[in-house]
Amino acid sequence: MAKSNVVPFRKPPKAGGGRDRQRAGGGLLRSGRNRWRKRSTAVLCTVIIAVGGWLAYGGADVLPDLATLAKKPMTDSLSTAFSMCDGSHRANCVVDGDTFWFNCEKIRIADIDTPELSPPRCEAERIKGEAAKSRLLTLLNAGKFSLAAGFRDEDKYGRKLRTVFRAGNSLGNALIKEGLARSWDGARHGWCQGG
Repeated sequence: MAKSNVVPFRKPPKAGGGRDRQRAGGGLLRSGRNRWRKRSTAVLCTVIIAVGGWLAYGGADVLPDLATLAKKPMTDSLSTAFSMCDGSHRANCVVDGDTFWFNCEKIRIADIDTPELSPPRCEAERIKGEAAKSRLLTLLNAGKFSLAAGFRDEDKYGRKLRTVFRAGNSLGNALIKEGLARSWDGARHGWCQGG
């Protein structure tokens, strides 16, 4: 009688410890693949979390601490006479403490956040917002300055994101030191009592 080439069916081993997998054949290979998958998944999750953090901070507008990330210009060569913006006037004027128009471009100062004026959430925010707006006007009119772009050219509103420098110092930092602005951390915070 001729021998049969049929291999009898064997039940696969139950999932379990390493010995069972090794006995099943290819256990070491499977074990190595599983470790690689776990590590790859961990790396992918870390990247996703990092990107999510970047979006939470900078994705919406800018990255935090942009003044240190922006390349400081070599010379201050920009200057004009600034005024306060009104309904129709949109050339070389100050909108609020962190936004102004310069040469027909709307500029958002990237490294700071100032109290809102449109609309303010409380009277204290309005008062501080008006003070920040007035102080920015004074700072911009005090002499030549320079603008430096960071990682993003503009925000979701189409404003150019720039850090404003004079003699290598951020004008935003001057507003922070005077209590009229905060460092931009990617989110707006209230300026009212408890905000």
